Order: sequence, then C-alpha cells, then structure tokens
Amino acid sequence: MNTATATISRPHGETVMQILGAVALVHLLNDLTQAMLPSIYPMLKAEFGLSFTQVGLITLTFQCTASLLQPWIGLYTDNRPMPFLLPMGMVSTLIGVLMMSFASTFPALLVSAALIGVGSSTFHPEASRVARAASGGRFGFAQSLFQVGGNAGSALGPVLAAAVIIGRGQGNIAWFALLVLAAIVVLVYVSRWHSHHLAQPKKAAAAPVSPLPKAQVYGAMTVLALLVFSKYIYMSSLTSYYTFYLIDKFGVSVANAQMYLFLFLAAVAAGTFMGGPIGDRIGRKRVIWISILGAAPFTLALPYVGLFWTAVLTVIIGFVISSAFSAIVVFAQELMPGKVGMVAGIFFGLMFGVSGIGAAAMGHIADVSGIAYVYKLCSYLPLLGILTVLLPHIEQQKH
Repeated sequence: MNTATATISRPHGETVMQILGAVALVHLLNDLTQAMLPSIYPMLKAEFGLSFTQVGLITLTFQCTASLLQPWIGLYTDNRPMPFLLPMGMVSTLIGVLMMSFASTFPALLVSAALIGVGSSTFHPEASRVARAASGGRFGFAQSLFQVGGNAGSALGPVLAAAVIIGRGQGNIAWFALLVLAAIVVLVYVSRWHSHHLAQPKKAAAAPVSPLPKAQVYGAMTVLALLVFSKYIYMSSLTSYYTFYLIDKFGVSVANAQMYLFLFLAAVAAGTFMGGPIGDRIGRKRVIWISILGAAPFTLALPYVGLFWTAVLTVIIGFVISSAFSAIVVFAQELMPGKVGMVAGIFFGLMFGVSGIGAAAMGHIADVSGIAYVYKLCSYLPLLGILTVLLPHIEQQKH
C-alpha cells in the first residue's frame, strides 16, 4: 500500500463540553443496561429452566441486532440526518427492559433482548456523529470521552445488577427502566442541540472527498478491521475469562478474582480516555502502533508469571491496548469523510460482533485444552499490530 503523505482539513471551533458530557453519560447508561443482561443469565436460567444453548441464543439475538444494524443505520443517517432518532432508538431499549422484567416465555426473552440490541445499534453511530460535531476539531478527545462512558457503564452494569436484581426476582429488572428514561430525557436535549447545529448556515463547501484513492481507502479499512479483531479478541479473553484463569491457576477466591478484574477494567477506562487526546497531539497512527503492537511484550509474558506480576501486567495491557479504539474510529472517519455514522456503526458493530464470537470460541478452547492455554494462544494476537505499517499517512504533522 502506498504510504505517501496526504493531508486532510481539520476544522477547529468551540468544543461543546456539555454535549460531549451528555453523550458520554448516555453511553454509560446504555452500556450499563447492556451489561445487565449477561449478569442476570444465572437467574433467568434457573427461573425459566433454560439450557446453555438457550442462554447462548439470548446473547446471539442481542449481538445480532446490536451489531449488524449499526452500519446500515449510520449509512442511512449520513445521507438523511435524523437527530431525533437518538431518543427514539432508546425507547426501543426501554420497551425491551420492561418486557424482560415481565416476560413469561423464552421467545419473549429473545424479543426483549433484540429490542435492547436495536436501541444500542441506533445509539452508537448517531451519538458518535454528535460527539464529532461537538468536538471543535478535537476529534480524538471527543471520541475518547464518549467511549470511556461506555467502559464505565460496562464495569458498573454487573455491580448494579447484583445489587438490584440478583436474589430479588425478575420483576426488579424494571428498575433499570428508570436509567433508560433518564437517558431518553438527556437524548432529547442532545437531539435538539444537534438539530440546531445542522440548521446553522455553513460556508459553501465541496462534497467531502477522501484524501486517498478508493482502493487504498478500502485496503486501509481492512487493516483497521483486522486491528480491531486482534484488540477485541484479546480483550474478550480478559473480560470473559480472567476470573476463571486466576481461580484455576492461582487458587484465588471469587471475591478476590473480581477485584483483579476491576483493576483491569479501571485500566481499560483510563487507557480509553487517554488514547484520543494523545492521538490528537502525536497522530493517530502512532497511537495505533503503540497501543496494539506495544502491548505484545506484556501479553506474551503474561502466561508465565506469578500472581503479583499477572495483576501488574494486566493493568499495563488494559491501559495500553484500550487506547487504540478511539484512534482507529477517528482514523477511519478521516479516511471516509462524510461517512461518520457509517464508519462508527461499522467499528462499534465489529467490536460487539468480534467480542461475542471471540468469547464463544475461547470458551470452547478452554473446555478442550484448559483456560491457561487460552492465554498462551491469545498472547500472540497483538503481534498483528505490525499491520499498522500498511496504514497510509493522512495526518498533518503537529509542530
């Protein structure tokens, strides 16, 4: 791939922090609601007498609607902006949560999971577009702030589910509807701002054109997709199986294993937040290099160290590898100007899909070869970061 430098325009203006804060808050509430779903699987399995296959079908249904719809929604609204689609989509999540709290059959559980997924698939590409519009040119910072809200929600979801639902019955799922209602109210405010922003007179400008030939753009997008694959398969190995690994290898208690997992998730949140602003300053391609390939020495060492260094290495890995996602999304949006929603939909959808497929595949590997083997196998994934060399130079140099 030709890596000749091409430049892109970087419009700067006022960063609208109240809007960025609002979409980050709703991302927290949205992902918290999503994270509630797998947290209550043991309860649903017991109450409905579900098999593991049926539990897997609930996840598959949610992942399909949450992943596959996102690029199409983003593509449609790139051409026909619909600011009020944000609160309308969250209404789907509200219906899904309420339906799940009263569902009495397995098909009803599937429909409610699908509705929660539809709300998520509407939210991510549209909210990413709003974050970019409110960024004032600080695209990496805006994407990171938006994304860290989701990380925080994913970490808090299981904790809140344990406090509110587990041991108290299916009906208590309805309490999460209050959080979704709060998200809808905030999104009405955000959509009004976005409508006003779209209505503002703008200087006449040519249609946005990619800085690179179409074939090179598609090649670069393929590389970015492979980098997301390597990042989220590895991340899934930790988020899904880290506690089992610690219990199996070191004999730690369940409570202590959860604390180690919390340290990892906190490092992920910090890395996500830092990656965007650093990318704005030093360039997103450099952040991608450092984030994915830079994690490889630590992932390769992880399967062979004791408990203390396992904790240290996972914190380092979480911080380093999580800094890439915002940089990847913004890099892709700059490759395909005018397709902000579609690009966000592709990469958020890919993130959901890869994580779900990866978790299922690693579960099978763990059943066959043991949980420790999963970490030996996955430790090589960050070496795919070498593919970053194939990405073109599209960023202006910072001086």
